[in-house]
Amino acid sequence: MYDVRVILPHIHISWIWANFAHLTEYMASQLHQKVGILGGGQLGKMLCQTGSRFGLDLAIMESDVRCPASAVCSQLFEGSITHFDEVVAFGRTRDIVTIEIENVSVEALETLEGEGVQVYPSPAAMRIIRDKGLQKEFYQHLGLLSSPFQLFRDASEVRNSVASGNLSFPFVQKSRKDGYDGKGVVVVRSIQDLEELLDVPCLVEDHVELDKEIAVIVARDAAGTMVTFPVVEMQFHPTANLVEFVFTPSSLDHNQEQTACFMAKKLADSLNIVGLLAVEMFVDKQGAILINEVAPRPHNSGHHTIEACDVSQYEMHLRAILGLPLTNPVLRSPAVMINLLGEDGHEGVARYSGLEEALSLPGVFPHLYGKKMTKPFRKMGHVTILGDHLEEAVSKARFIQSKLKVIT
Repeated sequence: MYDVRVILPHIHISWIWANFAHLTEYMASQLHQKVGILGGGQLGKMLCQTGSRFGLDLAIMESDVRCPASAVCSQLFEGSITHFDEVVAFGRTRDIVTIEIENVSVEALETLEGEGVQVYPSPAAMRIIRDKGLQKEFYQHLGLLSSPFQLFRDASEVRNSVASGNLSFPFVQKSRKDGYDGKGVVVVRSIQDLEELLDVPCLVEDHVELDKEIAVIVARDAAGTMVTFPVVEMQFHPTANLVEFVFTPSSLDHNQEQTACFMAKKLADSLNIVGLLAVEMFVDKQGAILINEVAPRPHNSGHHTIEACDVSQYEMHLRAILGLPLTNPVLRSPAVMINLLGEDGHEGVARYSGLEEALSLPGVFPHLYGKKMTKPFRKMGHVTILGDHLEEAVSKARFIQSKLKVIT
């Protein structure tokens, strides 16, 4: 079998023409693999939309048959992605199984992998990534910078550590498992805030004085080939503690960008990732880059790539798990991405106000996820805004944010 990722950069064009039929057969065989996605949220939906361009045999497993992906996927298997037997049964119908969310049955993925199903990301990587404590220890083992941390069994241990003087304010508590989109995170600045502690196994890390928050998405295939998307900067919602804005190009200097990409690649390689790894990082006041946390899948910080890059994060993930060529992503335009969140005080059937005003501007691309019900700060969609320069895109993004609302 020819590996075009290795061969194409080094051979003469005459060889390609002579072996064109073999190469075409190889590419076709990769596209005929049956792919299964655990999870049918917005990430699953956008993977399905991309997969349809390649005619992929792509199926979703999700307990909610009205999930966002249900509107676009060719096959929907109803079942719980955390249920061992149901995940195994689904996976046995597929050649490749991947995820759109980490909260899945890792034990089922281990069984499928043992039976010869290609599972990406690997269960071994998932066991590390699903536990934020193990993540931090892994960064430490690799010698990658991260904020200082301690691990605790529960809230009482954290309070005892404060009382004994071993832990001082301010600090950030994070649930070791199941935290996402601002959930499972508590910023503790005073004695009074100790009442808000989560009573779960957790890590506590120093509160870093930040200059910027950034993210790098790296794609890696089974042969170890890696490419990175251009670095993005992120701004977080002050109440919901989730990403509100993503913009690119970043304001990092060249050396900082190189460092961030190197760190992301080292992590992806060390975890033996096949597919995407999104690496969220801090830049402190001294300009040092520290790893915050990672996600082994398409990520909120990469939505803009659908319109702003010559290949999207969703296409790159599918290329990587299918063994198709990875190309270095090119940023075609400065871009800003806005998350559309359910308005505070609104819970019920979703309605969108200001959509016509947003669409009146050039270079504006709304993505409504199709969630019927809204609630405060629920992710209901996103908008990518392009501009000839970043300042133009930011200006349009501010206007859209003031006009486009998810209400009831």
